[in-house]
Amino acid sequence: MYFLDTYAMMEIIKGHHGYEKYLDRPYVSTHYNLMELYYSLLRLYDEKIAEKYYGFFKPCCVPVSERIIKAAMKFLLQQRKKRNLISYVDCIGYFVALDLNVVFLSGDKHFKSLKNVEFIA
Repeated sequence: MYFLDTYAMMEIIKGHHGYEKYLDRPYVSTHYNLMELYYSLLRLYDEKIAEKYYGFFKPCCVPVSERIIKAAMKFLLQQRKKRNLISYVDCIGYFVALDLNVVFLSGDKHFKSLKNVEFIA
């Protein structure tokens, strides 16, 4: 099973060939990632496209506990001190993936060297 970050979802929508095989595998994400995706699609395309993919990815969303949020924000602070500019949303997703023991799928360069990440360029 995989965790799709917002970057991965956008690449799937764009038809990036490196992500094709993951659509046939079980995956999860969060409503936070879905929120970020919706905004990006509104900005880049239009409401019709944003609604289409919001509906497509919504069933894969898992809840996020307060414990995950707090751990993710501590991690974010550590990363920002290293000038690794990971988004709030993706930090939460990364910790959800760790908690669920699933692989975090991303093409975001900020995750390339982290454990439990499958990086697709």
